[in-house]
Amino acid sequence: MKRILIISILIISSQMSAQKHLDTIYANEHKNVALFFPEPIRQGIVGAPNFVFTYNREKEQYLGLVQASPGKESNLLVLTKDGRVYSYILKYQKQLDKLNHFVTSSQSIGTERSVMEIPELEKGTAASNKERRAYFERASQYLLGSGHKTMATKRKKGIRIQLQNMVYDDSEVYLVIEVKNNSGINFEIDYLKVYRTNRNPKRKTSYQRLPLMVVHKHKMPYAIIDGKSQRFVYVLPKFVLGDNEKLMLELKELNGSRRVIVSWKK
Repeated sequence: MKRILIISILIISSQMSAQKHLDTIYANEHKNVALFFPEPIRQGIVGAPNFVFTYNREKEQYLGLVQASPGKESNLLVLTKDGRVYSYILKYQKQLDKLNHFVTSSQSIGTERSVMEIPELEKGTAASNKERRAYFERASQYLLGSGHKTMATKRKKGIRIQLQNMVYDDSEVYLVIEVKNNSGINFEIDYLKVYRTNRNPKRKTSYQRLPLMVVHKHKMPYAIIDGKSQRFVYVLPKFVLGDNEKLMLELKELNGSRRVIVSWKK
């Protein structure tokens, strides 16, 4: 008999979140800062690449570890098996006064609510791939519904492509992207490719670009109707840009010559 895997969308009570003051977790690159939760961790997401939150996704555990490199502050969102949601501010600090945090259920900022069910396949590779895709869908949907910022924008011939967010979650990176069409005609998409680019310091106009694999696409459109926009999510294996590297998105029109490229450097 097939079991049922519950897919949940985060719904936090506005009253509860308004009353909660977010604690700050300080971390650095030399030591692990441990967070012990009252229930096993189901999902953990950080908002910036200079922070990493690791936990065991294969076997239920109560322990999560935070490490950081110098950079701007960020945030950490943790969901536990019982549906509780925990949120923290993350900051880098050279000297750490506290290495262990024991979390109680009263520190939760709210709960999530199950809104749909999908069948889970039998054990094995196919089942794990199915669960993985479901996890990507759930996380991507949450990111699309949690607001956005603007990291990089490029406009060309009435087409605007915008990188709105980049979120690191364990071994994956989520890119939130928006494409808007004000060109006067529909824009059919041939492809949207992602690259890491590294400029040659000896040649100002020369750079190398390395294609990055996309493991999942959420709400990726086939076309953008004139006057409309579409937000979607790309999921990629985790990567970290070097000092001389940029992230590049290349959008190409199907059966047309329009091409838009946007780059972002941390």
